[in-house]
Amino acid sequence: MLESESREQWGTRVGFILAAVGSAVGLGNVWRFPFQVGEEGGASFLAIYLLFILIIGLPAMLVEFSIGRRSQRNPVNAFSVLGHKDWSFVGVLCVISGFIILSYYSVVAGWTIQYTAASFTGAYFEAPAEYFGDITEGFGALGLHACFMAIVVGIVALGVKRGIEISVKILVPAIVVLLLGLAAYGLSLEGAMGGLEYYLAPDFAVLREEWMTILPSAAGQAFFTLSLGMGAMITYSSYLGDEENLVNDTTWIVGLDTGIAFIVGLVIFPVLFAVGLDPASPGPGALFIGFGEAIAEAPGSRVLGVLFFGTVLIAAISSGISILEVVVSFAIDNFEMERIPAAIGIGVAIFLVGIPTAFDGSILSFYDGVVAEILLPLGMGLLVLFVGWFYGDARDEVQKGLGHRLGGWFPTVWIWQVRTIILLVVGLVIVLAAIDAYGTLMEILGLAEENGE
Repeated sequence: MLESESREQWGTRVGFILAAVGSAVGLGNVWRFPFQVGEEGGASFLAIYLLFILIIGLPAMLVEFSIGRRSQRNPVNAFSVLGHKDWSFVGVLCVISGFIILSYYSVVAGWTIQYTAASFTGAYFEAPAEYFGDITEGFGALGLHACFMAIVVGIVALGVKRGIEISVKILVPAIVVLLLGLAAYGLSLEGAMGGLEYYLAPDFAVLREEWMTILPSAAGQAFFTLSLGMGAMITYSSYLGDEENLVNDTTWIVGLDTGIAFIVGLVIFPVLFAVGLDPASPGPGALFIGFGEAIAEAPGSRVLGVLFFGTVLIAAISSGISILEVVVSFAIDNFEMERIPAAIGIGVAIFLVGIPTAFDGSILSFYDGVVAEILLPLGMGLLVLFVGWFYGDARDEVQKGLGHRLGGWFPTVWIWQVRTIILLVVGLVIVLAAIDAYGTLMEILGLAEENGE
């Protein structure tokens, strides 16, 4: 294994776990998860989502960790170091996915800056929908996009130990504490039990009728929320030493991330039902409009608003730094760039790509749909195929640090699970997503023809 002498490493195991959890938590859990649950039938979506986490979460994350730690490189260069240069296109796909995600993710994160500040004054309380429309498109949204990118660039520019590790040791515990407090508040409201039933009691009729759309959406959310398929986990694990127990660390990361996502639902849906709002409000604005209106009508609205949107902002920062680090790591490894100019230059490039999404919400929705439901599953599918059938050292990498109890059987069971179950599930998801995308395209073309007539 080739190894760069100057390559940074995590200062502590806790730092790595919290960084990976912070990457996974982000807006994927706090922003995207609630509106996906609402759009796809509440508990029916939750049940499939949790099933995907159980079946593919831990094994798929180990796929990325085995590549990252073994190669000690970014997602593109990792394949060359492992002796499979012809697979480098998979790393390129991962980096492109992360680049696109952060370009629109930063715009949404910018909204949380505005909403956190506006909660102090109650600016959105009177007319949440109108307020959302005013601040989420135009030069104001562009300025917020720039502010968020500046925060993320500043942290990544400080490095792995001094920037990323220190920040996540503060941010991730803060997210957990704030969400637990908000969940306790939401469940105490009158009418909250209706939200709990919507969130936790699956309607199997919905599953039977809508499974072809729920499956790819749930899988896409699982990949998105665990930061899989975008190279973040390959990059973070490339800063690990050989003594780390990857299975143990992965269990903690997947468990904490899923637990946080679950708590988010306990925050959102009880409050929505308590104030009589429809949880199925579609689209990226659901959290801001729907929950913004709920906050306005709830007791202690200003404090609640600051705490909630502040939590969303913290989660966005913790995830944004991991996505930027993927691209920065690639630049450092390939172009011998110093970290600070690499972070600034790539941050500016991502900001520029995100400009259209700051002026048109439909472009943001398009980016999100393409990346989460097509590019991430495709990238993950290729990584699974590579590790399962072409990369012979993956099992040995996972075995390091396991000890005698698990080391004898777990790596073999894992590799065959990757080769069969996970590969089949991911393949099915990609096919269903492609069918859904084709149907959407036909609808758009049909509407275009009607308008032409």
